[in-house]
Amino acid sequence: QVQLVESGGGLVQPGGSLRLSCAASGIIFRFYRMGWYRQAPGKQRELVAEITSGGRPNYEDSVKGRFTISRDNAKNTVYLQMNSLKPEDTAVYYCNAAGGSFSWGQGTQVTVSS
Repeated sequence: QVQLVESGGGLVQPGGSLRLSCAASGIIFRFYRMGWYRQAPGKQRELVAEITSGGRPNYEDSVKGRFTISRDNAKNTVYLQMNSLKPEDTAVYYCNAAGGSFSWGQGTQVTVSS
C-alpha cells in the first residue's frame, strides 16, 4: 500500500522560508517522477514543482527562483525548499507521483501571513 506523508508546513511571515518533506513508502521510489502540488481555499489543486527520477527539476512560473525541489532516493523522500514566501503561497501542500498517480496524503498546511 502506497503512503505519502508530508511534513514541515507552518505559519511564516512574508519573505520567510520553509522546507517541506514527503516520505514515500510502498513504491520503488527511485523510479518515479515526483511532484509537489498545492491547493488554496476555493481553488483547484495545482502542480508547483516536479523532479524526474534522474533529479531534473521543473517549476511552475510563479515559484521559479524561489522554490527548490530535491530528492533523496536512499530515504524515499522528496523535499521542497521554499524561500521568499508570499501570501499567495498559502495553501495545503501535497506530494505525489507525476499526474497524481497515488492516493493523496493529508498534506501539510503552509500559511504566509504577517
